[in-house]
This record gives sequence, C-alpha cells and structure tokens, in this order.
Amino acid sequence: MTETQGTKYQVLARKYRPETFADLVGQDAMVRTLKNAFAADRIAQAFIMTGIRGTGKTTTARIIAKGMNCVGPDGNGGPTTDPCGKCEHCVAIMEGRHVDVMEMDAASRTGVGDIREIIESVHYRAASARYKIYIIDEVHMLSTNAFNALLKTLEEPPAHVKFIFATTEIRKVPVTVLSRCQRFDLRRIEPEVMIALLRKIATAEKAEITDDALALITRAAEGSARDATSLLDQAISHGAGETTAEQVRAMLGLADRGRVLDLFDLILKGDAAGALNELSAQYADGADPMAVLRDLAEITHWVSVIKITPEAAEDPTIGPDERARGQAMAAALPMRVLTRMWQMLLKALEEVAAAPNAMMAAEMAVIRLTHVADLPDPEQLLRRLSEGPGPAAPVPQGRGPAPSGGMTHAAPRAQIAASPTANGTATARALAPETALARYASFPAVIELIRHNRDVKLLLEVENHVRLVHYAPGRIEFEPAADAPRDLAATLAQRLQSWTGVRWGVSVVSEGGAATIAEERSARENAAKMKAKDNPLVQAVFAAFPNAHITAIRTPDEVQAEAQADALPEVEDEWDPFEDN
Repeated sequence: MTETQGTKYQVLARKYRPETFADLVGQDAMVRTLKNAFAADRIAQAFIMTGIRGTGKTTTARIIAKGMNCVGPDGNGGPTTDPCGKCEHCVAIMEGRHVDVMEMDAASRTGVGDIREIIESVHYRAASARYKIYIIDEVHMLSTNAFNALLKTLEEPPAHVKFIFATTEIRKVPVTVLSRCQRFDLRRIEPEVMIALLRKIATAEKAEITDDALALITRAAEGSARDATSLLDQAISHGAGETTAEQVRAMLGLADRGRVLDLFDLILKGDAAGALNELSAQYADGADPMAVLRDLAEITHWVSVIKITPEAAEDPTIGPDERARGQAMAAALPMRVLTRMWQMLLKALEEVAAAPNAMMAAEMAVIRLTHVADLPDPEQLLRRLSEGPGPAAPVPQGRGPAPSGGMTHAAPRAQIAASPTANGTATARALAPETALARYASFPAVIELIRHNRDVKLLLEVENHVRLVHYAPGRIEFEPAADAPRDLAATLAQRLQSWTGVRWGVSVVSEGGAATIAEERSARENAAKMKAKDNPLVQAVFAAFPNAHITAIRTPDEVQAEAQADALPEVEDEWDPFEDN
C-alpha cells in the first residue's frame, strides 16, 4: 500500500484542533487563569468547562490533561501549560489511547453503575502518568443518583486523581457539584478572531476564499469554532477555484443581504407588489423563506441597536455598503416602527415553521407587514384629530380624488403620505400645482419629504450624491457625484411626482454644484469635534485616556428635543374616579 493510499482525509475541525493553549483562540481569560495556576502549583482537583457548542470545552480538557502529565522531551519536565506534544504521554493523550486519561460520554453512560466504576478505580495510582484524569463530557446528562454518588469522591479525591467536566447545559448540573469544581465559562469567539482563524486555515490548506465568504461563514457559525471550520471545509469543497460569497450563500440557503435590505425597504414603503416580487425572486434563486424572514428580523434588530448605540454598526462581518444603508435606516426609521416590525416578524417565523407551505406563509407575512407599514401610530392619530374637526374619508385605490370639502381638514403630514390609499395623496393631487408645491420652498423640505416616506435608499443616494446647483419648487438642478447612480435624476423625479401629485423637473449639469448633504454634515461634525478638543475638560480626558476618540457631539437643544420626543403627552383633564361631582 502506498503512502497516498494509506493516508485518510481528516476534516478540518479535527485536523486543526488546538494542541496547546497558544492555539486556543478567543478564551484569553481562561488561559491566563490556568497558566497562573500551573505556574504557582495551584492546580484544582476538579474543573468544569461550560459554553456553547464548538468553543473548545473538550479540547481544553485534553490540553489540561496533557499539561498535567507532560514530562518534556527529556523526560524530566513537570506540569506545564505548554505541553511538548512529543513525549509518550502527550502523544498517547493526543491519540486518545492513554491508559491513565479516561474519557467518558455521560450522554451514553448516565447511571450509578457507570459512576461506581470510577469510584472503585480512583484508589489505584496511575499506571504510567503523573495523574489519573477522568474527562466526563456532557456531564449534565448524568442522573441525579449518579451525581450524588460522585459527590464524596469529587470533594476529597486522592492526590493523584483529577476530574475535568464539560457541559453545554451548566444549569442542569447540581449546585453541589459546581461548588466542588473550578468553573470556566468559554465565550463565543468574536467575529474578528474567527475570521482571522478561518483565513489562517484556508491559507494552510492552499484554498482561495474571499473575505465576504469568510464573513458569511462567521455569521452562520454564531461564535462556534467547530461550526465555522466545518462550514469552511464544506465551502472549500463547494467552490471551484476561488470560493465566493455567492457560492457560500447558495450552500447555506441564504439570501443576498443586500437584496434582503431591498426587501426591507419595500416593506417599509408599503409596496406589497414589489416586496412579493423580491421575495419570489430570492426564493427562485434558492433562498429559504424561513431564512429570509430570519434575516429580516436580524436586520430589524441590527438597525434598532444602531439607533441606540451607533458604534454597533462597526461589525467586521458587515460590508461598507450595508453598514451605510443600516446607518441611514436607523436615522430615518422611528423606534415604534422597528419594534412593531420585530414583533410581527417573530409571529411570522412561528407561522412559517408550522405552515404546510413555507413560501405561502412567508408571502402572507410580507403582505401583512407592508399594509401595517403605512398605519399611523396612536400619537399621529391624536395629532390628526386635534388639527381638524375630523379625518377625511379614505379614498379607495383606483378611484378619483376626494371632494375638496374634506381636503381643508387633512393634516399637513397626511398630505404627503406615500400610500396611494391615504388621504394625503388625494389631497395633494386635488390642489393646484402652485399650492401643492408651496410647502416645498427649499431643498431641505424635499429631503424631509423623502425621509417621511421612508425611502431609505433614495435618501442615502440624495444625501451622498446630489451637489445642488439650483432649486425652485418643482424644479431641481444638480451636479451628480462621481459614484452617483445613473438613474438618480429619473428616480427622484418619479418619486416626488408620486408623493406630491405634481410633475417635477429634475435635471443634471456637469459643474457648479455645492457640497453634498453628507459632506456638509461631515464638515460640521469635524468642526464641532475640533472645537470640542479645545475644551480644557476634553483635553484632560484625552490626557488620561490617550486612545480615546470623540464619537458624537450633541447640543443641549438636541438633548432637550429628544427628551420631549420621548416624553408622554400631557393630559389636561384627566378623569378622577374618586372626585366628587
């Protein structure tokens, strides 16, 4: 038999399993504690490792076992956190054949009889190694009687015996067992560390894979190194030549995140037909309906978190374009809309999981989401009622405009609503062009119109790519930025006409444009930061924390405006049930 025929393929999760603490990634706190304990000769009698799947619990147990029994290449070494990997004990433990290191799967050996074998054997000294070590995996699967039988031995084991437990369900382990062990919680591996680990493995395997593909694998692994390396193994086999993000997306049954963001935009704009077409297109390309809804929920959560903590957008698994779109969504969407969408998506995920046809259930969920997107919240309803004697009757889709008698009482915000069935559209179309355009006396009013109609994509394009040359109500002339979309002018004109009911002229020129809104905003922020750095208090902070940086600056007026927006409306005449008439 040749060497090639005798060599069997080994999956990457086993081939690149850490052999020393230096190879163990993402668990710095535990490694530091164990190194200090070994250096001070304060090795506990029992350890328990807990954490999600694939974070290195059993691997850590084996490394500890090797470190306790390693004698070094010369045979004279003592316990160490850097096992040599060459002595007979290290090799035997690594190959799983050491007579004094016994691994037991508690999922298949759960009874008192199995524990009795351990209790009876602990009195005998190790055959060849320094310590006799018992590694019990999934220890939470032991029965109550088995745990009770182990307590006495676990509390006072012989000096030559060590116990190492591993579990994913630490809450199922009795507190009487936990109190006798030194506990280590293995953390999920951070995305940056995981991507670096996968790139190192791919380089060692001479496999070409894009950074976007590694980001997708990292996101799917959810912090598990074993899941990530298994998915990388599958992705390398799946791709021919260089493995791309599209191939990994097809392998995982995921939709393109950019297209999911497009679907998210269509839903929030209330475009039911467009949203259904996009969902069908993603389904035809191999995306799982459940995965699409799960991605929508993930985006809803992500945008909500960015709205509260803007630094959350700096995620290495998110591309720059997606990050920019997410930040624009967070700025444009109110929290009420996001929380309502989150609740509806959670309900939709339950329905899709239980439905006989997942695609039909997903389509019904999208239809519900698009119709709810245009519903006003209670605050807006109260405002509309307070601004007029009563709301005008809604105009059914496909009918003519409402009579002029009901138009004078429509709220100003309702007149620019994007929905074709809202009062506002009928009102805007019924007015004369000059009257309808009077409210858009300046270009910022147009920006506010786009933001009000929740067209995040168009808002982002206008703020980043439009260099305004001339503006008059109904007429926009601008110089496009270098990377502006070619159809920006046509898209802007079409959207404005659909929202106002009046034809807009949008033209493009080659020069003379002012700075974009994004450039002006960035310049103001930079100027404010430079001014803030001249403040003695800020200088003192930077002196104490040299690596600090200013993330945002808010004026007192902005803080007060946010507080007023979040405050509950005052009730003038509140009814008191105990008040005498």
